[in-house]
Amino acid sequence: MTAAGPDIEEVRGLRDRLGEEIVFTPVIRCAAIEAAIGGETRVYAKLEFLQRTGTFKARGALATLHGLSPDRQAAGVTAVSAGNHAIATAYAAQAVGTTAKVVMVRTANPSRIEACRSFGAEVVLADDVHEAFDVAEKIQNEEGRYFVHPFEGPAVATGTGTVGLEICEQCDDFDAVIVPVGGGGLIGGMANAIKRLRPGCEVIGVEPEGADTMHRSLASGEPQRIDKVRTIADSLGAPFALPYSFGLCQLHVDRLAMVDDMQLRRTMGFLFSAMKIAVEPACAASTAALMGPLRDELAGKTVVLVMCGSNIDWATFEEQAIFDESVA
Repeated sequence: MTAAGPDIEEVRGLRDRLGEEIVFTPVIRCAAIEAAIGGETRVYAKLEFLQRTGTFKARGALATLHGLSPDRQAAGVTAVSAGNHAIATAYAAQAVGTTAKVVMVRTANPSRIEACRSFGAEVVLADDVHEAFDVAEKIQNEEGRYFVHPFEGPAVATGTGTVGLEICEQCDDFDAVIVPVGGGGLIGGMANAIKRLRPGCEVIGVEPEGADTMHRSLASGEPQRIDKVRTIADSLGAPFALPYSFGLCQLHVDRLAMVDDMQLRRTMGFLFSAMKIAVEPACAASTAALMGPLRDELAGKTVVLVMCGSNIDWATFEEQAIFDESVA
């Protein structure tokens, strides 16, 4: 480990150790997106929503649990999440043979709560994300469970770094990669790996307007927090940034873009109509950024979109997605 993040050999080693516990998700050429934006831009997508548990989160959770001592593993784990990280932690706990007690917000999608329980986790509900962290801390202190952080720390960065490593192995050449940003764990780990392998590639993060924690943090030069998450992209709703993941973003991420909920809704509809995929708002963020604020800047370049996850039920998708032919 260096101050800049995990060494690339650590990332490779983790991927090899995890074996079939994670999926080597495909990268595909996105002709429909290319046709919509024009400008001879070549667009590829890393389909991480095909990962085990439906999101990239399984990588960081598994990395964390595999790094624990046998005694720590046996004591069980806890986590805080709007859904995706909780599901991943439950899966990782089951994979290594321990138990999980996860804290989720009451507004979490019921299908995500049931997904956690399907992996054997006990689910505790909290009124909001701030309270959820307090409840998880209490569980940690009273039950001795290890807290599996959703985005902070070297283990998470090594896990998410495997996404960047795979993209570099799957794509011969690309100019930019666009990554959805919540707490910064995904983009921090990815950027660290990509910059080690493809230093000339531009790493661009995208946040929803109602959860612009990383924008505020990078602008101020230190981790910041927001008082409330105000976006349908709840998977990107980190209430604060933290030093390790923020440091990786500060060092390796070239810039950030912003999208609003209407852009996310329209992009969800577009992806379903054009590519026949039903994804959650967070997963649509990278495409929304390319079709919106980054469209002209990246015209003519080769771009990789990270489609980070899709734990969404059909009723919620129908409610959130807007099918608008003018989106392109």
